[in-house]
Amino acid sequence: MRWMVTLFMLLLFSVIQTSAQRIKDPTSWSFQTEKIGEDTYKLIFHVTLQDGWHIFTLQPGDEFLIPPSFSFEQQHNVKLVGSIVEEGQKITSRFEGLDNPVHYYEGDARFIQKVQVKGKPVITGKYEYQVCNDQMCLPPETKEFSFTISE
Repeated sequence: MRWMVTLFMLLLFSVIQTSAQRIKDPTSWSFQTEKIGEDTYKLIFHVTLQDGWHIFTLQPGDEFLIPPSFSFEQQHNVKLVGSIVEEGQKITSRFEGLDNPVHYYEGDARFIQKVQVKGKPVITGKYEYQVCNDQMCLPPETKEFSFTISE
């Protein structure tokens, strides 16, 4: 009997995972630079979400939720200034099954990293995020980014 329950759970998980993989990523990302000083720039990660989907804030409110994260390739001519900050209409809500309030964005959000640069480097790295709707969360996505510093 125990093996039947295990088999059923594995089959159910497989069906859910396959269904989630068929859903097209409901996000659109763009990358912009903004000069704010002689050698200082803002790197802006802008995400637009399709209706009904949300992305968590950098501090989503529960340890089981996956917030967006950004990692930069180290370069001798690029210095990160501070940490990533976020902008957008933050929504705070309670989700069934979670003890703490959850913080997320719908529609769009911006994640911004300040940098000091020497010359005109190309800044690269990876970002990871997860999006959810009111019924499920898609598996986390990891993608590469590239910012070209130019006048």
